[in-house]
Amino acid sequence: MFGYCGQFILPYEFLIRKISDCLVMKWLILFHVLGATVWAGGHLILATVFLPKALRDKNPDFILGFEKQFEQIGIPALLVQVITGIWMALIYVPFGQWWQFSTSHHILLWTKLGLLLGTIGLAIHARFFLIPKLKPETLPTLAFHIALVTVIAIMFILTGLSFRFTYF
Repeated sequence: MFGYCGQFILPYEFLIRKISDCLVMKWLILFHVLGATVWAGGHLILATVFLPKALRDKNPDFILGFEKQFEQIGIPALLVQVITGIWMALIYVPFGQWWQFSTSHHILLWTKLGLLLGTIGLAIHARFFLIPKLKPETLPTLAFHIALVTVIAIMFILTGLSFRFTYF
């Protein structure tokens, strides 16, 4: 038996199913990568362009304006990543085997789920506790959150790449 997509897989009776799975996987990867591009790219722009300007001028309106615009595309992008990510995880690791740690895919799966929980936790904290009370004095706390979410977004990408290629 050879690799997963695009390569000949034995035995023959599974060949048709694997080709079908391969086509599904290609579409899943496409949408997952598009979502990751929006999510990680948006946070990189926020962290490197808008955040320094807001900290320099002590003006939270730069961040609030960006967040208001970005949420319209960023949250759907994150949801696309969650849906396609779970679907791909079920292809790589059947649900009944999620609790095992016998392969690198198991560990990468749990790494991704941990990063997702961290992102959700930071988002809830920022949305309900930081942003409603955002003032120039509280900008450094929000800046820390933005930096963490940006680092997590990059870690998501590296972990995702490791499913297909060995990076770390």
